[in-house]
Amino acid sequence: MGGLSAVGVSRACAVGALSAWLIAAAPSAIGVRAVPVAGTIGGTITTREPERPAVRATVDPNVCGSSVPDESITRDAAGHLANVVISVPGAKAPAPAEALVSNDRCRFVPHVALLRPGGAVKMTSQDAVLHTMHAAGSDGRAFFNVSLPIPRMTLSRSIDRPGPVTLSCSTHTWMRGYLYVTDELAAISGADGTFRLEGVPAGTHELRIWHESLKAATPVKVTVKDGETATIDIIMTR
Repeated sequence: MGGLSAVGVSRACAVGALSAWLIAAAPSAIGVRAVPVAGTIGGTITTREPERPAVRATVDPNVCGSSVPDESITRDAAGHLANVVISVPGAKAPAPAEALVSNDRCRFVPHVALLRPGGAVKMTSQDAVLHTMHAAGSDGRAFFNVSLPIPRMTLSRSIDRPGPVTLSCSTHTWMRGYLYVTDELAAISGADGTFRLEGVPAGTHELRIWHESLKAATPVKVTVKDGETATIDIIMTR
């Protein structure tokens, strides 16, 4: 029986190694899925509900002014609605770990902010008056109640439960602000009513829509395809 030359053995080993690498690297036709590429949801939120009249400031008018805007419905002339939270149930994505909320001319700024469960609310004040910040869940449970007696003082507190949280001030009773605490993919509509959610898993989703005083006119379902943008219009009503 003839033997293999050293060159022949080396070549055979190289071919065998290459074949084994190709088999390992190539996906099997059975039981291997392509990695999904998430899609995007974008849209515009509108309402026919009118803005509410400004609120008369009865305390500290030298700082607050004679009146402050009622921000419970903030829209432009075309009805584009701000401060609506849109989230995708089941699509986990970290909201900010901190939310900075300032007392500014007797208003909470921003009016609505996102925060992850366990995240920190950083509170400050621009006003040379006593403010308090009371945070309560939708069930009335109080998370904290702190005083901010001087400008640029900063305090931090955490909120451990998901859901909307109302901020109020016991000194200036008209003041309202909101935190929306969630671990889901979420966005807030801007002054022009638009929003954008990126990294949405492919499939059909019924969006969760939250606003402090309005609701979506109908359930909002949207189908997202890999690598594509689904565009929807949402109408809010009482």
